[in-house]
Amino acid sequence: MRFDIFLLYLLLRLVGLLPLRALHGVGALLGRLSLRLNGKTVQNTAVNIRITRPRLDAPARVALLREVMIESGKSITEIAKIWGSDAERALDLVREVRGEALFDAALASGRGVIIAAPHLGCWELLNYWLCRKTPMAILYRPPRIAAVEGLLRKARGALAPEQVRAEGAGVRTLFKRLGAGGTVGILPDQKPREGEGEFAPFFGREALTMVLLPRLAARTGATVLFAFAERLPRGEGFRIHLLPAPEGLADADQRVACTALNRGVQNCVELAYAQYQWHYKRYSANDRPSPYDHPEVLDDAR
Repeated sequence: MRFDIFLLYLLLRLVGLLPLRALHGVGALLGRLSLRLNGKTVQNTAVNIRITRPRLDAPARVALLREVMIESGKSITEIAKIWGSDAERALDLVREVRGEALFDAALASGRGVIIAAPHLGCWELLNYWLCRKTPMAILYRPPRIAAVEGLLRKARGALAPEQVRAEGAGVRTLFKRLGAGGTVGILPDQKPREGEGEFAPFFGREALTMVLLPRLAARTGATVLFAFAERLPRGEGFRIHLLPAPEGLADADQRVACTALNRGVQNCVELAYAQYQWHYKRYSANDRPSPYDHPEVLDDAR
């Protein structure tokens, strides 16, 4: 591990000694500061709220934007608690698990399990919880700074999943693991590269959607479950949710399958709307007009 990355790891360990409530308090301040700065993150979030909550009036959108940015700030600072402490100690923050029986049944079936984990809540803690239940591989894109990869391995420790790169060899690894009855995790709302996805509705608007997860499900017969770790108020901890996949996710028709995939993500988001990563340009595509070219930020949100 590079020296500067090692220092960052030590800082995470130090900051991780703080109570979760204190870290969330700092995160909330960061979220409010981002509103004051009114940067691209806030603007993109405001656009996504307008698209996904079209019936809200201006004051309600202002209140929701503020809540989303506060939760976004918490998602940054809580990483120190998750990565900065032992994985088992971090798992002490899980207060409740809803849908665990679904996961146990899927594991017992021996047909393989695909965990679709959206950018919602605390997905790093979800990784720990899943890996304590069973060995798991996750599909990921390498960080832009290569040295950060060493930090990820060090921070995740004994409960780290196998990291499989999002490329040809990595995809073949996923097929093999599922064929052997194993478990894999995929971010279902990661926008695919141009030419590698299908347009399907997400909160009522067409969004470029990955086809890989439905193909894995169709070809392997694996059980698909959606999962996320909900952040509880006042730093009380987290609640794990596991939900069944909507019907049609393994359909041969890619649009039908991707519509079901997006519906599964939406079902999760509706349980903790403000904790979704709404600054992501989910509705952008090279061959279509982008709604983010015309941002809407309401002045009194700050």
